[in-house]
Amino acid sequence: MKIKSFLARPFANYIYKGIQKGMSAAVADQDNILRSLLKTGRNTEFGKETKLAQVSDYEGFKQSISIRDYEQLKPWIEKIKEGKHNILWKGKPIYFAKTSGTTSGTKYIPITKDSIPNHINTARNALLCYMAETGNARFANGKMIFLSGSPELERIGGIPTGRLSGIVNHHVPRYLRTNQLPSYETNCIEEWEVKLEKIVDETIAQNMTLISGIPPWMQMYFDELIKRSGKKVGDLFPNFSVMVQGGVNFEPYRKKLFESIGRKVDTIELFPASEGFFAFQDSQNEEGLLLNTNSGIFFEFVPAGEIYNDNPTRLSLKDVKVGKNYAMIISSNAGLWGYNLGDTVKFVSTEPYRLVVTGRTKHFISAFGEHVIGEEVEASMLEMAAEENVSITEFTVAPYVSADQGKSYHEWFVEFEKEPGDLNNFAALLDQKLRKKNVYYDDLISGNILEPLKITPVKKNGFIDYMRSIGKLGGQNKVPRLSNDRKIADALSKWKTEMATA
Repeated sequence: MKIKSFLARPFANYIYKGIQKGMSAAVADQDNILRSLLKTGRNTEFGKETKLAQVSDYEGFKQSISIRDYEQLKPWIEKIKEGKHNILWKGKPIYFAKTSGTTSGTKYIPITKDSIPNHINTARNALLCYMAETGNARFANGKMIFLSGSPELERIGGIPTGRLSGIVNHHVPRYLRTNQLPSYETNCIEEWEVKLEKIVDETIAQNMTLISGIPPWMQMYFDELIKRSGKKVGDLFPNFSVMVQGGVNFEPYRKKLFESIGRKVDTIELFPASEGFFAFQDSQNEEGLLLNTNSGIFFEFVPAGEIYNDNPTRLSLKDVKVGKNYAMIISSNAGLWGYNLGDTVKFVSTEPYRLVVTGRTKHFISAFGEHVIGEEVEASMLEMAAEENVSITEFTVAPYVSADQGKSYHEWFVEFEKEPGDLNNFAALLDQKLRKKNVYYDDLISGNILEPLKITPVKKNGFIDYMRSIGKLGGQNKVPRLSNDRKIADALSKWKTEMATA
């Protein structure tokens, strides 16, 4: 099979050099994007109501455009669903990306003719950067899994509507179709466990060279391959060399995934969402993901602790600092304006602008004023697992609020692949890790307001069973790493083990 034209090394090198050149122009590119958005937006119904025609710079933009979530955007979306034109962006969207919201129910995110290249080209650029940097073009000759939601689309207000991954499936270039697995028919299967079986059927005897998906899905896929073949994934697929992942922090899943493969493969991390493709790993040798600063999206950053303030600090790219936790806000040529994504990020570099995703603004524990975030619990667990040679399949954390003084604590529901020898000692050391990362939590423990954390072990496949029970098994669904209430924790109690808890 010929190497596909857009994956050819000369093209990869051309794109890679352009991306490297653009690194030094990031702030200027952001200024240009803001001006372009204002020029188009002022002629929309939204732009007229917010007086965008009177805005000429970022300071004016902040005065005119408030930060909003989906609920505040929804009235405009409803007008588009009624068939109206020129509401948030010129004309009508070419798609609605349908996604689930925790408070908003189903969300309908517009994708326009101007914004679709952001979704398509960024994924392509990530692969081309990898090819140019490493020289590995061999994966282009084999089969590649691009798992997606169902590509079957419905129409809402005359606009094709479906999951983002299903929409993007329609834009896979024709010359890649012969490489792509699973089949269109299999991708249309809604029942996850049936779909997984069919994916294994279609791929187990193929020359798989690239596999992409969110880490929990890839682990389920690998488990089934091993069960069927009796071989490690790397032995079953000797030419498998690239794993593409995103959607959740990869680190908690890394060890088990590589154990399932049986050898090292390169990884490429992505930061996509229905609202846009924000960042991607451009280098195997540098920390963080390169922010997509010249792709129709204008970025703002709010210190994470201020995101729910009435007048939070809003920073453009040029004013962000390394090591600070920010909520990401976007305005884009999809017609999103001052939109709070709900994601938090931390820059690891500003020359160029590279970041890591640290969590969700709504995924935290502050039942007692501690404001523990996902980055802190994940880092604590990763350090402990490495030090104690323990393997973790999945975990989540919730507060346990007792009516009795001094009895409240954080409860960690953990599914162990390889259990610690002494669970009580493991929990005590884990608590020390978290105390070092969060001074407020440390104060609560020191002041005897909270007891140290407790671990509730979960049965093998307990998290899978839980996700199945709520109809969210597989695909892009994932368990929140932590919650400020007991909804998930109480449901997971059904799958706890009889093993003595800490």
